[in-house]
Amino acid sequence: MQFKHPYILYFLFLLALPVLVHLFQLRRFKKEYFTNVRFLKELSIQTRKSSKIKKWLLLATRLLILTCLILAFAQPFFKAKDSKNSANEMFIVLDNSFSMQAKGKKGELLKRAVQELLENTPENQTFSLITNSETFWNTDIKTIRTSLQNLKYSALDFQIESAMAKIKSRKSAFNKDIIIITDAIGLKPKQLKSIDKNSSTHFIIPKTEHQNNVSIDSVFIHQNLNEFYEIGLKIATYGEENKEIPVALYNQNKLIAKTLTKLETKNKTLYFTIPKKDFNGYFSIVDNSLEYDNNLFFSISRPEKMNIISIGTPEKSNFLGRIYTNEEFNYSNFSIGSLDYNIIQKQDAILLNELEEIPQALQTTLKSFSEKGGNIIVIPSAKNTVQNLNQFLTIFGSIHLKAIENKEKLITKINFNHPLFGGVFENKIDNFQYPKTKSSFEISGPNPAALYYEDQTAFLTSINKPISSVYVFAAPINQANSNFQQSPLIVPTLYKMAINNQNKGIKALTIGNNNPYLVDVNLSKDVILNVKNEKESFIPAQQIMNNKVQLTFNEYPQQAGNFGIYKQKEHLQNISFNYNRTESNLAKVNEKLLSDFKTSDSINTIFDTLQTDRIDNQIWKWFVIFALLFLVTEMAIIQFVK
Repeated sequence: MQFKHPYILYFLFLLALPVLVHLFQLRRFKKEYFTNVRFLKELSIQTRKSSKIKKWLLLATRLLILTCLILAFAQPFFKAKDSKNSANEMFIVLDNSFSMQAKGKKGELLKRAVQELLENTPENQTFSLITNSETFWNTDIKTIRTSLQNLKYSALDFQIESAMAKIKSRKSAFNKDIIIITDAIGLKPKQLKSIDKNSSTHFIIPKTEHQNNVSIDSVFIHQNLNEFYEIGLKIATYGEENKEIPVALYNQNKLIAKTLTKLETKNKTLYFTIPKKDFNGYFSIVDNSLEYDNNLFFSISRPEKMNIISIGTPEKSNFLGRIYTNEEFNYSNFSIGSLDYNIIQKQDAILLNELEEIPQALQTTLKSFSEKGGNIIVIPSAKNTVQNLNQFLTIFGSIHLKAIENKEKLITKINFNHPLFGGVFENKIDNFQYPKTKSSFEISGPNPAALYYEDQTAFLTSINKPISSVYVFAAPINQANSNFQQSPLIVPTLYKMAINNQNKGIKALTIGNNNPYLVDVNLSKDVILNVKNEKESFIPAQQIMNNKVQLTFNEYPQQAGNFGIYKQKEHLQNISFNYNRTESNLAKVNEKLLSDFKTSDSINTIFDTLQTDRIDNQIWKWFVIFALLFLVTEMAIIQFVK
């Protein structure tokens, strides 16, 4: 036991006063003579004894009263177990990502967490609140009550590293209490390393009633027909299977198709046919779990011919005219001597077909072309030097060619996960007519190949940039060196290389993905582009690049939907944004990762624990109560003891 005012204990010397009063009082018994005192002798002795007992009882009670009062004023207390952290700053990290839409026993996880904060946070408690989308510094529950009640779900994933970085930026002489409220979806060990070990960290992991969920994963163009697109819709199932859900397709908020499908497997693809016209709509499903991934917005622009040129001898480039037809492409072939460099920046893709040397001027021009969103396809020549090829490829990334080998190789493996072949093959093909090459370069580099030789070396690889790609073959594909021109693979491969541009086909961007987006428009320096729909309008970061404008959306828009890109009041094109699907799988919780941290089931438990462990146990009130009890006892002794 310790005392807040120990100097008051010196007043305990006052206890000597009642002792002196009782011991040296001057009152004595007087003798009274009666005619006959023989019968009063026994009564006199009894009265004297009873009076002494009363005096000693009164002395004891008065001493106890005075002692209790002195101790009460000295304010005794028992020191808290964790008193050294009693001055800690408190930070509450609240996950308001879309996975917190899941329902627990008492409703949606986020809404229940907010309600517990409002009900159990002490009104005099100062804290900072950090969510995925907002931050409130040095506040209290009264001040942010309305903001908490109106807190919306965020399109940003929950990132512990980001929250910890904000907390560490608040320099303070005190330690920190960190309360993290999250469902722990997708939590990884490396994220926990960002938590300061000197901080007292508590996790609250709200539980869902079930982990079933159905999500619209993606949409893609499956077939490009004469007058129609056949688009594919991928649906992912988590948890319960064999359930039926309705699927609807809307264009400009008008229903154009609806079906009921049974989800027999974890992933299912449905196909729909739409006209080759401007499309600005979405797919929708009905699912009783998470809502945010039940819609997928996408846009398709009216098809326009793409500009592509090949640079090489005409006799080796004739086969390209059969792939890049006049219906979809403005295709031309130029020899290196007849090439007009001024037309390069107007192209969507450029194919270097077996050039014996790539001039320095062309290398510089193609570097600028790639930076502005153009695709480059490199088919090497057996007569080109490795030094010249590597000098050119080094401009774009870490691809290195080794000396040519005169060795026949079979092309036996397709990388179906490569971006080049996304949506090309309905099923994985393991057995097909293997094309071959007689001589080839060996490609080394960190990028995964799209096509492999039988010895697992790369036949076709790529350097993928945010707005463009550079494709590199390992061998010449002329008929003297290879039969790849007769292979069924050549059409989808070269076709996708030319149109593998973010502005062609389906436009369905992910909110929070900072990859640049190109808009084909001539823009003066005084004019800016804006993006808007009926609910939201914003101006993205933009950079003028000759006849194109590069847009970066950062964290905009805040809500998924169909939007339009406008040059002042002129509508340029449609674009769509969707929420990231990374939190659709509710089973991705690994609570074992939190074994080194304190976990609790509610915010109330944490506040009670902190109060018990860090607040000194004040007991001076008990001494006041004891003093009153002894006072009552003294009065009773005076009244009833004779």
